[in-house]
Amino acid sequence: MSTQVELGAENQAYHGGEMVEMSPLDRMRHSAAHIMAAAVLEMFPDARFAYGPPIENGYYYDFELPRSLTPDDFAEIEERMARLVKTDEPFVREELSREKALELFADQPYKVETIHDLPESATISTYQVGQFTDLCRGPHVPTSSGVGQFKLLSVAAAYWKGDEKRPQLQRLYATAWPTAQELEDYLWRLEEAKKRDHRRIGRDQGLFMTSEQVGGGLVIWLPKGAMIRRELENFIVRAEERAGYQHVYSPHIAKIDLYKTSGHWQHYRDSMYSPIKIDEEEYILRPMNCPHHIIAYKHDLHSYRELPLRLAELGTVYRYEKSGELTGMSRVRGFTINDAHIFCRPDQLRDEFVRVVELIQELYQAVGFRDYAYRVSLRDPADTEKYVGGDEMWTIAEDAIRDALDSIDAEYVEAVGEAAFYGPKLDIMVRDVLGREFAASTNQVDLYLPERFELEYVDADGSRQRPAMIHRAPIGSLERFFAFLTEQHAGAFPVWLSPVQAVVIPIADRHAEYAETVAATLRAENIRVDVDGRSERMQHKIRDAQMQKTPYMLVVGDREAEARAAAVRLRDGTDLKAQPLAEVIRLIGADIGEHR
Repeated sequence: MSTQVELGAENQAYHGGEMVEMSPLDRMRHSAAHIMAAAVLEMFPDARFAYGPPIENGYYYDFELPRSLTPDDFAEIEERMARLVKTDEPFVREELSREKALELFADQPYKVETIHDLPESATISTYQVGQFTDLCRGPHVPTSSGVGQFKLLSVAAAYWKGDEKRPQLQRLYATAWPTAQELEDYLWRLEEAKKRDHRRIGRDQGLFMTSEQVGGGLVIWLPKGAMIRRELENFIVRAEERAGYQHVYSPHIAKIDLYKTSGHWQHYRDSMYSPIKIDEEEYILRPMNCPHHIIAYKHDLHSYRELPLRLAELGTVYRYEKSGELTGMSRVRGFTINDAHIFCRPDQLRDEFVRVVELIQELYQAVGFRDYAYRVSLRDPADTEKYVGGDEMWTIAEDAIRDALDSIDAEYVEAVGEAAFYGPKLDIMVRDVLGREFAASTNQVDLYLPERFELEYVDADGSRQRPAMIHRAPIGSLERFFAFLTEQHAGAFPVWLSPVQAVVIPIADRHAEYAETVAATLRAENIRVDVDGRSERMQHKIRDAQMQKTPYMLVVGDREAEARAAAVRLRDGTDLKAQPLAEVIRLIGADIGEHR
């Protein structure tokens, strides 16, 4: 069952010519952004202001100010906002000519540029609340008292129009909610998000690092993080092998002509690194793996009986991201994709896509993702210039995804205009415990690249036919998936993924030898175990293990050594008391084997 999601003309607003969806909550936040701008302008009468749209969970406004804002300024800004809210001033809309608008905002260069950027046919309007007038299409709440409960959150740098060559402004972030309880709940979620931040957990648990000596956006996986990654890789490779995939390795660079043939050079050039000259030929750090897999397919002429051919790879790719957009593991410049490309007959498309979805469901079950939804990104039939291929190609590809999801009774939404340039895609949107939504897996149907590369197979009647392609990546980027996985579990990874599954804690130095015996016994059963032999108190060691989110703590003393046992504690504080080593191994092994 599908639901269509697309932007309509009703209830939309622009700031700087940008169109944003304008729900009632967005309208309230849009109005709060004006109130905040008015307060900042009271504090800094010479301020130059850009624009401030509603965003998910709040709003922001960009300013050029005589000095930098700090969190110490927030209370005064909020106090000025509260005074304007209390006066219940109306939001008054006025339409005016381009000349009048340029005159009104003559001392506001960002507004002047925005006016010049608007089409000649555009209706130019302003909204005034109190003494503050802003260039704005609206809509707004009726009066200033309708902006709900608000709170300023942070200030950051932002380039005008996102262009690092343009002036750097100050972006003031805030949130607003209809009720005080909703605001309180959201602020709690923000605090919880800070605790779950994968960058913080990664540092505290020693999972990964970045270094200026290596370069921004280039991650080094430390031993514990590498262990989690290896377990993920092993799981998905085994699952793919069971599903009939064959794994390949391909180079990290290729000649630029390969990406010109695929169309990536023309469509994704801004996200690709500059060419490297080798022996008078130009090479590119690969931004994606599909062209390499296509060349592997072309290595042999395939019969219809050999299809589908499923080629998979844990392939590292490189994409240029602006330095200001790099974030831990969630936004990087070098990352590894759990990639595969399925070459099949057109009549196999639906069933192959169903198998892709089933593989994703198996993975999500194992890593503990429960709340996810399907989003199908389609071509915009009213704006086909940014897409390649004809109507028939797109109809076949889009229907294949719909048919696959309908056949398993999956509910999904359709996002018109969000397809890749060469084909529609299915994004698996995962919602975390804080209600945030992420595209964890992306899967595409592609009839364009087989045409570009002249791929063929020999059909039953001896004729040469064009195969279809499915691009799929259940894990997607291992780095981004790891970041989400870390935050979803707040660092308390499922036992099968935990870098250390158990820590043995000797009560006193005389128990160290038995602790090592326990550890060796568990290691022989392929359980990852450490011994905490520090000369710290037992309770201190237990607390440290809990902070590291170690699933099992095995405390050993005289009685445990005599009984060949261990006192078992769980990371959530549960005390299972003394258990024979055989039972300890069974408990931990069951958690590992069931991927709980």
